[in-house]
Amino acid sequence: MDLVSIVCRRRHLSRRTEEAYRYWIRQYIFFHRKRHPRDVGPAGITPFINDLAAGRSVAATTQSQALNAVLFLYRDVLEVEVGHMDGLRRVQRLSGLPVVFTVEEVRQVLAALGGLSRLIAELLYGTGLRITECLTLRVKDIDFGAGTIHIRSGKGGKDRTAIPPSRLRTALHEQLIRVARIHKHDLTSGAGHAPLPGGMGHKYPNASRMLCWQFVFPSRITRKCLGSGRTLRWYASESTLQKHFKDALSQAGIHKHASVHTLRHSFATHLLASGIDIRTIQLLLGHSCIKTTMIYTHVHHAIRHTISPLDLL
Repeated sequence: MDLVSIVCRRRHLSRRTEEAYRYWIRQYIFFHRKRHPRDVGPAGITPFINDLAAGRSVAATTQSQALNAVLFLYRDVLEVEVGHMDGLRRVQRLSGLPVVFTVEEVRQVLAALGGLSRLIAELLYGTGLRITECLTLRVKDIDFGAGTIHIRSGKGGKDRTAIPPSRLRTALHEQLIRVARIHKHDLTSGAGHAPLPGGMGHKYPNASRMLCWQFVFPSRITRKCLGSGRTLRWYASESTLQKHFKDALSQAGIHKHASVHTLRHSFATHLLASGIDIRTIQLLLGHSCIKTTMIYTHVHHAIRHTISPLDLL
């Protein structure tokens, strides 16, 4: 499993992809009664993937993720040729529509949130960022002069630019002041380090203590890095934000199957409803293919005010 992590980082895969691959590779090993994957061989892939479909009834995306993880194990980690897999049964992918809030529902949810959770939620809805892209923002990524937010190494390792809402300018400025205050306290206590991407920590040893590399939404606690021995302050927990968001949904009386990511869907749908062209929305969302963005046209048409024929009777 250590070798899996090494290969993931050598290929610059995201932390979440690495965690997902490690999880499914462990599941694969347990499925074959803890035999080494090299001893099982590529012939063991098909029974495992088919069991996910028949025995666990997983979704198509979950099965695809598990298959990619096991293929990564053999091809990239063990360097074993897989070849053609006969008898592979894939789960049918369903074309569902994303859950979207109305404007009034967004207003109610935001009103039910407070403190830092509300600021993050407002930024997610106002920019269309993914939750990880938002929480991993660093001080240097917010440019008040240009009125832009730079997203570094988003999904697929792509960079892009977002436009922050004008009404959040003061709140973001105050948040950076709080970050500077926390960072100053950390420095005086012998800490003040932030984790750096890739090999920057080796190339610029002192960069981790600079304010510009601190997270805009830092964690409340610091953690000891086993490798370097430094005390690091990571970004705020995604699970904490999700919990506060679920509580806000309940308080607002909204019974949709929604999550924090629903704010991103609402951002795109509401922009489309206001007349923004689909190409601009694609750029703001960071989609590689216009087909991915086109799903919001279906959502928009589904929620338009259409008069039912029953109301015309």
